Amino acid sequence: MVAMTKRVKAFEIVFNDPSKTFYCSGDKVAGKILVEVSEVTRVMSMRVVGVGCAKVEYAKGKQRCREEIDYLKYEEVVHLDDHPADTDGSVILRPGNKYEYSFGFELPQQGQLVSSYKGKFGFVQYFVKALMDRPSQPALECKKHFEVEEPLDVNTPDLLSPTGGMKEKKVTCMFIPDGQVSLNAKIDRRGFCEGEEICIDAKFENTCSRIVVPKAAIVAKHTYQANGRTKVLRQKLSSVRGNHIISGMCDAWQGKSIRVPKIKPSILGCNIIRVEYALMIYMHIPGSDKLVLELPLVIGTVPYNGFGSRTNSMSSQDGSVSTASASWVSLRMPSSAPPSYCDVRSDCSLDQPLTPLLDDYDGGDSPIFMNAPQFQFPPLPAYSEVEEEFNGNARMLPVC
Repeated sequence: MVAMTKRVKAFEIVFNDPSKTFYCSGDKVAGKILVEVSEVTRVMSMRVVGVGCAKVEYAKGKQRCREEIDYLKYEEVVHLDDHPADTDGSVILRPGNKYEYSFGFELPQQGQLVSSYKGKFGFVQYFVKALMDRPSQPALECKKHFEVEEPLDVNTPDLLSPTGGMKEKKVTCMFIPDGQVSLNAKIDRRGFCEGEEICIDAKFENTCSRIVVPKAAIVAKHTYQANGRTKVLRQKLSSVRGNHIISGMCDAWQGKSIRVPKIKPSILGCNIIRVEYALMIYMHIPGSDKLVLELPLVIGTVPYNGFGSRTNSMSSQDGSVSTASASWVSLRMPSSAPPSYCDVRSDCSLDQPLTPLLDDYDGGDSPIFMNAPQFQFPPLPAYSEVEEEFNGNARMLPVC
């Protein structure tokens, strides 16, 4: 609807299928223009315009950066059915009647459109605009937006392939070496849809004197380009965290999951706006920069069908992920259970924990070093250790 004049009582666009939430390439956009007048009104012509465009605009100092790309341009003149027109093509609209102008056009084929988007410094939008031309008066217009969502299938071989990597960082204190931390992680595929679970396999090591916390988050990267300049915004969408890892210990995630929230699909085909996603796996190190590993994600619209992932995962084990997998730390576990601890004195109570836990905070108020109270444990009964490959079920064991 638009602000009406005294002569025009109603002027609006209604789509034939109001329940349709979005359109795809090749779909037909059809509807009606509804008009009511309060006085006798002459309409010279009724035009329908379909528009789709991407636009970026932001300030860089005193310079105004602006860029625009058109994806849809359609225009036609529509007429009233069974309504007499004058020789010049104009029609007379009278009060008390409701007039309907029908319109319809097809969207361009796949690959020529970009999904609708609205961001801080740009947007991709589609709308239908109606213009009523009247003699000796400015054209009266109304507008109706509609959403476009381009299909993006996550079941392609590239998006079904697993991905992973390894990162390590040497920690210092006042330029004095303080050990290092490392992480190694992988996921079974790169393509996901809204609501799906991302399963993470990861191993974390901590040989520095600080308490570290492993975390994972889904982040979005919005890139805007205009006048040869680029502006990038990053946004954390959802996150999970693991247990604190004290000095000389390690931890492992076996299928730890993080759910893909309700987000727009990736935008990869626009020259001025790009929306990319990544799984960020990192270790929070008090008093130092995080150790970060980013694995690229593609958020699609066609959900995972459950086929092909295992085959692709197995075939790519010797590929890019094999380098990361080969570098995982081998853990040693005793082959037999240790003897009973019932014979050990049980009066070993403490008023406070040996190592303070960190809050879920990425700032600088957390304790940096472990300050455990002085306490001597009674000696434990000895048992023999046999070298054995890590079976993936043990957690928080000393680093070998």
